[in-house]
Amino acid sequence: MDRGEPQAVAASSTPDRALADSGTVYDLVQQSSVPAAVVLERRRPDDGATLKKQQAARIARLTMTGLFAGLYLGVLWVFYLLDQIELRVIQLAAVLTCVSYLVFYLLFVSGLNLKSSARNLRTPMTVAAVGIMLLVHYQAPATQMAFIPFLLLTMAFVMHRMPSKTMLNLSLVTLLAYALVIYAHYRQKIDPDLLMMEMMQFVGLTFALPGFVMLADRVQRLHSALYKANRKIRDIEEDAQRDEMLGCYNRRYIVAALEQQKRLADETGEPLCLAVIDLDHFKRINDDAGHLIGDDVLRDFSRIAQRSIRQEDVFGRYGGEEFLLILPQTSLHAASHIAERIRVQVECYDWNPALRNGVTVSIGLTQHIPGESVLDLFSRTDSAMYTAKQTGRNRVVKEEPLSP
Repeated sequence: MDRGEPQAVAASSTPDRALADSGTVYDLVQQSSVPAAVVLERRRPDDGATLKKQQAARIARLTMTGLFAGLYLGVLWVFYLLDQIELRVIQLAAVLTCVSYLVFYLLFVSGLNLKSSARNLRTPMTVAAVGIMLLVHYQAPATQMAFIPFLLLTMAFVMHRMPSKTMLNLSLVTLLAYALVIYAHYRQKIDPDLLMMEMMQFVGLTFALPGFVMLADRVQRLHSALYKANRKIRDIEEDAQRDEMLGCYNRRYIVAALEQQKRLADETGEPLCLAVIDLDHFKRINDDAGHLIGDDVLRDFSRIAQRSIRQEDVFGRYGGEEFLLILPQTSLHAASHIAERIRVQVECYDWNPALRNGVTVSIGLTQHIPGESVLDLFSRTDSAMYTAKQTGRNRVVKEEPLSP
C-alpha cells in the first residue's frame, strides 16, 4: 500500500512500526525454506557463462578419459615387465594416446567442437580409444586380455549419453574390426592355439556387446527420466521463489537472499547495499484507474527494475507495492547510480493513459555496516525510504554508512 501523504508518513514512521517490520523480516529469515548456501547458486548465468561452464565440463570429461588411458598404458607396462609385449608397443600406444588427447583438447579450447551438432565429441573420442586398443592388439596379441575389459570400460563411460543406435553401430564396427585383427593374426602366425583363444574371446564379445547396448539403452531411459524429474523439481523450486504475477523474486526468497548476502559481506568485508523501493500513491492508482491497471503497473515496474539491474543483483517484491533490491559487492556511490537509473526509467516510462499523473517511485538506499543485523540494515533502509516520501517522493534518499 502507498505510505500516504507526508503527515501520515511521519505519523506511521515510529520505532514501533520499524520494529514490527523488522520482526517480520526476522520471522521470514528464520522460517525460510530456501537454504542460505544455495541462494546465490540459483542465479541464472548468462549464455556466455553457461557456454564456458559447458566447455570446462567437456575438458574435465576429456581429462577423465586421459586417466583411463593412463590405466591402460599401466597395464601394458605390466605386460612389458612380464615379457609379453615389446617396448615399442607401449611407445606406440603412448604416442597415439597423447596425440588424440591433444587434438580433442585443442578442439574444446578453440571452440571448434561447437560447430559440430555433437558438441561433446563422444563418438569420435570413443572411436579413437577403441581404434588405439585394436591397433595395440594387432601389434601385440597378448594384449587381448586387456582389450575386452577396457573396451567395456570405454563403452560404459559414454553409455548414458551416446544414442543407442550409435552405440549399436559402434559395437558392430568394433566386432568387424576385431574379426579382421584375428584374421590378420592367423595369416601372419598360423597359430591354431592363438586363433582358438581369440575366437573364444570374439564369441564372448559378440554376445556381450549387444547385451551391453541393451543395458545402455535402459540406463539412458532411466537417466532421461531422472533428468526430467530433476528439471521439474527445479522448476517447482523456481516457481516457489518467484512472485506469480510479477516474475521477480518473492518475499521469502528475497529475505533469505538478504540474510545470505549480509553473511558474505561480514565474512569478506565487501560492501553491500540495500534499497527499499515503493511506488508512490499506489492506492490512488488503484482507486482512480482500477485494480487491473494497478496490477499492470506492478508488472511493468518489475520489468523496468529487472532490466536496470546487474546479473549479480537480487530484486524481489517485499509486499504490496514495496520492493527490495540487494546490491552485493557495491559501494553506496555505485548503488545510488543504479537506484537513480531505476527512478528515472520509471518516471519516463510510457504508462497507460489512464494514469494521468504517471508513476513514480521513492527509494531508500543504505550500505551495510559490518556486524550489524539484517533487522538494523532493513530498518535503516526503510527509514531512508520514508524520508524520500516525506520530502516530496520520486527521489532517491541514501543514508551514509557510519562506523559501528
